[in-house]
Amino acid sequence: NDPCWCGSGNKYKKCHQARDLLSAMGGGVARVAGVQSKAVQPYLISPRRSVPASIPRPDYALTGKPQGPRSRTLVKSPEQIERMRTACRAARQVLDLCKAAVRPGITTDEIDAIAHQAYIDLGGYPSTLNYHGYPKSLCTSVNEVICHGIPDLRQLENGDIVNLDVTIFLNGMHGDLSETVFVGTIDAESKRLVDVTHECLMRGIATVKPGSAIRDIGRAIQTYAEANHFSVVRAFVGHGIGEQFHMDPQVAHYYDSNTRGECVPGMTFTIEPMINQGTWGHITWDDHWTAVTADGRRSAQFEHTILVTEVGVEILTLPDGVAQPFQH
Repeated sequence: NDPCWCGSGNKYKKCHQARDLLSAMGGGVARVAGVQSKAVQPYLISPRRSVPASIPRPDYALTGKPQGPRSRTLVKSPEQIERMRTACRAARQVLDLCKAAVRPGITTDEIDAIAHQAYIDLGGYPSTLNYHGYPKSLCTSVNEVICHGIPDLRQLENGDIVNLDVTIFLNGMHGDLSETVFVGTIDAESKRLVDVTHECLMRGIATVKPGSAIRDIGRAIQTYAEANHFSVVRAFVGHGIGEQFHMDPQVAHYYDSNTRGECVPGMTFTIEPMINQGTWGHITWDDHWTAVTADGRRSAQFEHTILVTEVGVEILTLPDGVAQPFQH
């Protein structure tokens, strides 16, 4: 019952105890203090993949450092919106190829290779590649990894869940989406986590219309997640997107009364809630990217890029042929 050593303010037994037990056991066994499988550990990473010189690149591709200011004009022109639609359709194609490859025994590095080639075949650049030094072409977050998992040579196992986060830079725009996918047969509680997370995303999107408060997105997500006894990650947020990978506005997935700003037609941004089975706190690995749950329990995420329209909201990253779900 003592406060956790990590400074989270939570009791040790509700924070780091499960992960510390797993570490002491060399990886642990199933269901130690609610942990469903062996803890995910850092693993071997293959060399960075190259992109043909003919592929147009974002401004950070060589240096790793985005050049422009985060805040630019938030409202996009009709021409910019059409280029966003093209980039988002391409991102969806890449994600669907990656999802189709998920199975027990495949490595996340192999999925990265599929994504990398798909970006190139579409004439696009993998937005994550060398963004602030990130070494791979998508993020693959397995089980208790909340986000920014680096594809590696670990084989996916039956019962895992994995989030595939895809972003492409195409025609001068970034298109971004992610989904959490089952690996083989998963347990009922993990399925419920994934289902609730997807519903959180859709409930957040449903609040968007001209004049709606951006903080209402987080209110809807947090309300539904906590009603289902899950928690909402605070440290990572949705974001404006366009010519820049990340720009204003920031979109919290929990209710923050201090958040200002409203939705205006022509804005494009992501909504990407990360929902945890246990505490919302996280730990970042020494690679400075991989964020895992503080208690070792599982996390899921879904993401869409959306456009605020004159009458409501358009999801730019839906699969082809799927009708827009919200009409205000």
